Amino acid sequence: MNTAEPKGTQLLNRVGKYVLGRKLGAGSTGQVLLSHDPYLDRDVAVKLYRLEEEPGREGDKSLRQQFFNEAKVAGRLRHPNILPILDAGEEGGFGYVVTDYLPGVESLRAWTSLDRLLPVATVVEVVFKLARALEYAHRLDVIHRDIKPSNVLRTPDGEVYLIDFGIALHTVDFKDEPLSPKTKARLVGSPSYMAPELIRQGRASAQTDLYALGVLLYELLVGRRPYEDETLSGLLHQILYASPPPLGQLRREIPLLLDDIVAQALAKRPEKRYQRGFELAAALVGVSHNLEAVSEELKERERFNLLRRMRFFNDFTYPEIYEILKAGHWSSYAPGSRIVSEGEVDESFFVIVSGEVRVEQAGRRLGGLQAGDCFGEIGFVTPAKRSVTIVAEEAVEIFSVNATLMEQASLATQLHFTRVFLKNLIARLSRSRAAASLPVS
Repeated sequence: MNTAEPKGTQLLNRVGKYVLGRKLGAGSTGQVLLSHDPYLDRDVAVKLYRLEEEPGREGDKSLRQQFFNEAKVAGRLRHPNILPILDAGEEGGFGYVVTDYLPGVESLRAWTSLDRLLPVATVVEVVFKLARALEYAHRLDVIHRDIKPSNVLRTPDGEVYLIDFGIALHTVDFKDEPLSPKTKARLVGSPSYMAPELIRQGRASAQTDLYALGVLLYELLVGRRPYEDETLSGLLHQILYASPPPLGQLRREIPLLLDDIVAQALAKRPEKRYQRGFELAAALVGVSHNLEAVSEELKERERFNLLRRMRFFNDFTYPEIYEILKAGHWSSYAPGSRIVSEGEVDESFFVIVSGEVRVEQAGRRLGGLQAGDCFGEIGFVTPAKRSVTIVAEEAVEIFSVNATLMEQASLATQLHFTRVFLKNLIARLSRSRAAASLPVS
């Protein structure tokens, strides 16, 4: 594929009403420039195609066709995860396609290296959105034909957009066309993402798009493609006959359900694959729910481990800590946030899990507390107005135990907690009196 910059673009400073600026990137069909729409006073992205043929230069006719194809096919698509075309035109021997400019956007290729893989749950969300986008495009008889990481953009807030419909196929135009050498000449795209039937027959379909999406899913999960070889012939042979390494062997936290989904998406025979993007999306919803349950389990286990390493909980048994964890609440505070305010009535007891806080009274700093320290004992014993304000000095995690919720624990756990709590309170009172500084809140 031709990835060279269209000759002469460096001499252009405007196409249509758009003022051209710096280069944002280049793809297989043209280069993309940050540009400005002076009429609406906003930045846009302009993709340029060279339309004039040059003597001895191959591929110009193809680029012209791809420009008109992208403007025509993608211009009719309106989906939240397909980057919309705002405008298109010709000027000075160039075709141009205008889209929104997305600051900070990166293609998914940025997340295919082992040192920068996305969390499994995020990958599932990304591919779910792309499956829905393909479902929409396929219902309009549009086959993308070049699904790969570099043709998907991801914004800093996690939105994803399918782009580059330059070689997309509107199947209505070729519905009754028989297979022929001419048809096989349309074998376009990236070899690593080609389905077996594309290699054998050159016929694109919704299933070839979904196969490519399966390859993308595999690559985002483990940082490599399911089939890799130094030679094109070796790569194509693997696609036709080999089985990819199981995902779980390459990344331990990947659930078995995802292995099953990828296996179906990469099935050698198209009839064995997902037939519609909606089917793949529905399967990924099941994975997402499973991951959420696993994530909550891991989060609870991590919190349990944090508590049992703290001084206050040293003497508690594992079942007792789990009971207390159920009766408590885990909170995070940004620097400068108030955790407790003077004058408020509360019946919670607080343990600082991480970070440091400062203690204030009437706007005057009295001191500080750090990870492992406790506060709020008096309010836990009997509802009373807080005598001090506690403010987060940095990012802080707090575990709080509510007196009413604690009554739901077993009697043995309540008695043990009360004994340790009173011991801690007496030690705090002794230190406070000795230092004559920190009132007990």
